[in-house]
Amino acid sequence: MVSRTPATFRATIRELDLGPVNLAHFATTAFQVQRTAHLIRQADPELIGLVMPLRGSLGLQQAERQTVLGPSQLSLYDSSRPFHLHLGGGKDGHGGHGDDADDVTTLMRLFVPRRALAVPVDRLDRLMARPLPADTGIGGLLGRLIQGIATDTLAYQAADALRIGAVAQDLLLAVLAHHLDAEDTAYEENSPQALLTRIDAFVQDNLPDPQLSPRAIAAALHISLSYLHRLFQPRGTTVSAWIRTQRLEKARRALGDPTLRTVPVHRIARQHGFGAHETFTRAFRATYGIAPTDYRRHTSAECG
Repeated sequence: MVSRTPATFRATIRELDLGPVNLAHFATTAFQVQRTAHLIRQADPELIGLVMPLRGSLGLQQAERQTVLGPSQLSLYDSSRPFHLHLGGGKDGHGGHGDDADDVTTLMRLFVPRRALAVPVDRLDRLMARPLPADTGIGGLLGRLIQGIATDTLAYQAADALRIGAVAQDLLLAVLAHHLDAEDTAYEENSPQALLTRIDAFVQDNLPDPQLSPRAIAAALHISLSYLHRLFQPRGTTVSAWIRTQRLEKARRALGDPTLRTVPVHRIARQHGFGAHETFTRAFRATYGIAPTDYRRHTSAECG
């Protein structure tokens, strides 16, 4: 982070942890953030960031794309790719020499783990550093929720945090789906991208079924098993691994839900497609670094 006026730079940050979702409200004078390939190699939390200015201007560059945002707009960026973010510094949002030490930009920033979003990386790339509306439609719902959380934190109990985080995550997914679906109308029904969209929907609808497998997906979509595997190659994962990731994420959210704390872990595992409790425990520990029972105990303690 760099400020052209370090002697007069000031910032106020309020941060909220909502389960896997992190929300922050910034009120700050002009500064710039540069995330380079070198910094990414040192550490990468693999997060998708959302920024939404409430007052002032914000410039974002990523994926050979750049945009300047004003109020009622939001944009996305990926922590795994270089980006340049500038706050304040005049109407163009580029932090020029006219930086005013008294010009305060206020914005919201939301972080969601990339693995929690059931959207392939190649599709997410299409939305990075693009201005998206935050005052109408699905984007307006997300924008109002984010602002409401930040300005009304005293109205929430600790146990509400996980539920609110899940709602914010689901609304973000709805925003992504809305904008990607609008682009997908240009594809023919049986194009690779359209098939992947149908595959994703089929998997989400059938995750509780322990018989869900690559072969079952191929049969349901009337494509060959080998073609299904070829479709997944650009995602950098296998069909089975992707199914397991989606099941684990939904099970993790269930384990962290205080209203489900009396439901046995083995039943939650079954409800999310894991036939054997031992298989679920091994997969959960390998992914999140903690056993399911310990994770539930930890989240229950955090909720008081």
